[in-house]
Amino acid sequence: MANVLVADDDEAVRFTVRDFLESAGHSVLEVRNGRECMDILSRVEGIDLAVIDIIMPEKDGVDVMREVKQLHPELPIVVMSGGGRARNLDLLEVAESLGADRVLAKPFTQEQLLTVLRACLPS
Repeated sequence: MANVLVADDDEAVRFTVRDFLESAGHSVLEVRNGRECMDILSRVEGIDLAVIDIIMPEKDGVDVMREVKQLHPELPIVVMSGGGRARNLDLLEVAESLGADRVLAKPFTQEQLLTVLRACLPS
């Protein structure tokens, strides 16, 4: 099964995503913001997928995704957001156009998350 890094400043979201993934047999590392996400990615090997929230303190998800794609181009990234528009731009569409492998709109179901995970990971 996969080792998944989950970055979200909302503890309830991290808990839910961890529960969804662990109940399907995956391992989960959690971080609260973009700075912690980049720190973990620089120190921990064997992460198979990153699930990153767009709106986070210290470094937003779009900036994190762009840095990760430069440093670890092989790492699949799923970007999630509970909504929000910036200057009439849909944040998930922006993330997708900048290289997110998949996007998820919150709230999402366990099946939606696992379907996206399967699409991002090699068989």
